[in-house]
Formats: sequence, structure tokens, C-alpha cells
Amino acid sequence: MTGAALAGGWPRRWSLSSRGQLGLLCLLLPLGLYLALLVGRYPLAPGQLLAFLLAQAGIGTMAPEQFDLIHTLVWEIRLPRVLAAALIGAALAVSGAAYQAVFINPLVSPGILGVLAGSSFGAALGMVFFSSWLLVQLGSVLGGCAAVAVGLGIGRLFGVQSRMMLVLGGIFSGALFSGLLALVKYLADPYEQLPAIVYWLMGSLGQAGFDDLALYAPWILGSVLILALLGRALDALAMGEDTAATLGVSVARIQLLVILCATLASALTVSLAGMIGWVGLLAPHIARLLIGPLNRLLIPASALLGALFLLAADAVSRTLSSAELPIGVVTELVGLPLFLLVLRNVRRGWGG
Repeated sequence: MTGAALAGGWPRRWSLSSRGQLGLLCLLLPLGLYLALLVGRYPLAPGQLLAFLLAQAGIGTMAPEQFDLIHTLVWEIRLPRVLAAALIGAALAVSGAAYQAVFINPLVSPGILGVLAGSSFGAALGMVFFSSWLLVQLGSVLGGCAAVAVGLGIGRLFGVQSRMMLVLGGIFSGALFSGLLALVKYLADPYEQLPAIVYWLMGSLGQAGFDDLALYAPWILGSVLILALLGRALDALAMGEDTAATLGVSVARIQLLVILCATLASALTVSLAGMIGWVGLLAPHIARLLIGPLNRLLIPASALLGALFLLAADAVSRTLSSAELPIGVVTELVGLPLFLLVLRNVRRGWGG
């Protein structure tokens, strides 16, 4: 895939300008957050939630019993996971868009350098040897960073700094840590530890709380903001490394900074909610169809679409059955047909 193929030929079927569509997405996100608070095993009417918010702000009044019930349901149960869903969806989507820009390949995802496999291995190892959930989360982050370090080391082992060698290093790292994860699962207690590992690997937002958000949100939002600010540099890289260098872009430094920020954001999402697939691959593709290929607009649009997609997936996981479905399963089942629909459109842009 060449930079020209990535930067051009995408179908543009919307009458709004790219900035207008980006503004529309900004308006849709608060609406998505509001609707996500309504759904669940005990649904709320839009008027009930609005009355509660007005009463919470001191503008309106509500019966004390009803206020306490909705406060527990919304503030203590739903709001943390809704905010976590938006945060994780944005982080995965931006990481995917950044990786695709660095490797000039729209088919790569946040797991291209082994970060997801490494994070899963680190968390599973923590579940086996530690009882503290904080240590499990720390192990997840360290495992993801270690996997990327191995991938980068393998990619540069032969002294050739190229995208292809980085991809090969990532494939090696992903396979290595996937094998280590399988080994940990084999050694885990089959009655207590193994079910917890398997359930966590399927993804869940049920354990997300305000304490976790306070710990992770600054790092994730900081990484996302840095990647968004690097949009113009990534646009220069899409024209080729030589052209980018002539424009004053430090190619090696930009690539390394993008990889580090995308890795940190991806590893933190796994630490927070387990494995959630397809968001980092699907959201950037939809963003290209709506916004176009310019990364300075594509990355913010990917963040908004990723947040909306995961909010919708979380709503489905909470309402589809009496027992909550793992959100990673929902994103797999929903993301695959959506990706096929996207491919049907972008295929024309590839000369198909």
C-alpha cells in the first residue's frame, strides 16, 4: 500500500465539508453519552434522566426516593462504565489511526506491534501470582510495553530501519507473547484463576470505576492529544519519508513518538477493560469515508467514532440478554459485518 493509495481515492458521498462532519461528530458524542445512561437492565426514560440531572444541579426538584434510586443507578453504576467506554473507544481508534499512518497501511491495528498480546500476558501473569488488582493492571501495562520493545528490537536487529522490519518484529512479538499467555493459562488454577483470565480477556467494563478513570484518563487523554497534534507531521509522512524530511519533519523521531503514544494508550485500555477488538481497525476506516485522509482531521474523527462505537457496543452488551455479555465479544460480532460493508466501499479507492 502506497502513500498515494492511502491518501486518495476514498469515496466522498457526504455533502457536508470535512470540518462540518467533524463538528457533527462532536455534537453526537454528548448525545451518545446521554443515551448510554438510559439503557440497561433497568431502563430510564429520557425525561427521568433529565429531571435527575436538573435536580442534581439544584435547578429542579425530585422525590427523594426516586432521586436516590436514579443516583445509585446512574452515578455509581452506569456513569463510570459509560465514561470508560468512550475513553477506551477513543484511545483504541486513535491508536489504530496512528499506526496506520506510520506504516502507511490501512489494514494494521493497535495489535500490530504485539501490544495487546503483551498486555494480556502481563495481566494474566498478575492474576496468577498476585491478589492485588492494581498489580494486575500494572502487569498489563508493563507487558504491553515489553512486547513493543521486543518488536522494535527485532525490527532493528538487522540494522535496517524500515516499516516492513517493524511489522515483522511486531508479528514475532505478538506470537511470542501469545505463546507465553497460553502457557500462563495452562499453569493457572482451572477452578479460580483460569475462568477469571478467560473472562477478562473477553473484555468487560463492569469493573471500571471513578478511581480507575482518575488513574488512567490523564495518561490516555494525554497520549490521544499528542497523537492528534502530530496529525500534520503524519500527513507529511504519508507523502514519503524523503519528502517529509525535506519539509523539516524528523521522520525517525516522529515515528518513535507516535509508536510510544499509541502503545501506551493501547496498553492502558487493555489494563482497564481487557481485550476489545475491531475498534482500532474499524473506526479509522469509517472516519476516512466521512472526513477524508488528512490525519489532522482523521485522528480527532477516529477518536469520536471510536467512542461512539464502543458506547453502542456497551449498550448492546448490557441489554441483549439478562446476563451481561463481554463487550469484546460484542465488538467482534458487530465489527466484522461492519468492516465488510466498509471494505465494499473503499475497495473502489484501491483500484478494485
